[in-house]
Amino acid sequence: LKIVDLSAVAQIAHAVDATCVCDNTWAPTLQRPFDLGADLILHSTTKYFGGHCDVLGGIVVTNVENDFFQRIRSIQYEGGAVPSPFDCWLILRGMRTLPWRMRAHSENAMRVADFLFRHPKVARVHYPGLQSHPGHEIAAKQMSMFGGMVSLEVKDGRDVAISVAAKTKIFTRATSLGGVESLIEHRASIEGAGTTSPEGLLRLSIGLENADDLIEDLDEALR
Repeated sequence: LKIVDLSAVAQIAHAVDATCVCDNTWAPTLQRPFDLGADLILHSTTKYFGGHCDVLGGIVVTNVENDFFQRIRSIQYEGGAVPSPFDCWLILRGMRTLPWRMRAHSENAMRVADFLFRHPKVARVHYPGLQSHPGHEIAAKQMSMFGGMVSLEVKDGRDVAISVAAKTKIFTRATSLGGVESLIEHRASIEGAGTTSPEGLLRLSIGLENADDLIEDLDEALR
């Protein structure tokens, strides 16, 4: 959950005539990369755009129809990268509620992160909405809210982290994000050998359940 100064990156890229590409999957409606200098925006529509963990897809967005745009369009056509009509309908369905869902994800995540930050068994909380986050000021400058992704590091390492993930009742132990349901995963286990994730780190995708219920679920699992 590191924060990048998109304006600064775009300036560096453009100074050497490079294209600035931003994957905005975690912050649709909350961050406007074109306004910050990006040339291309990527989204996994599987995540927040779809919003219900029932579709696979992705999009590339440009704000100019230049030669590079035409090359991308040609690759799409020639490679047959065309989603089914039903998949398109599912993504369109999700887009109709996207702004309201992103607000709810963000509000819930802020409450969960604040609770975890004060919990005696949690060593660190990574969430850009917290003033303790090293990228908080940048995030506050370029985002309207701070999104629905939170990670925490428990004090006693791998075994305790795996136990916490296994004991939650509302959070589902699964690898994905952006759906209406809250998910929890132990990143080092998912990534396997060679992982750079701390052994005690858990990643949370905060859903649309009642925030008090999510906090109680984590509190019980951390005991």
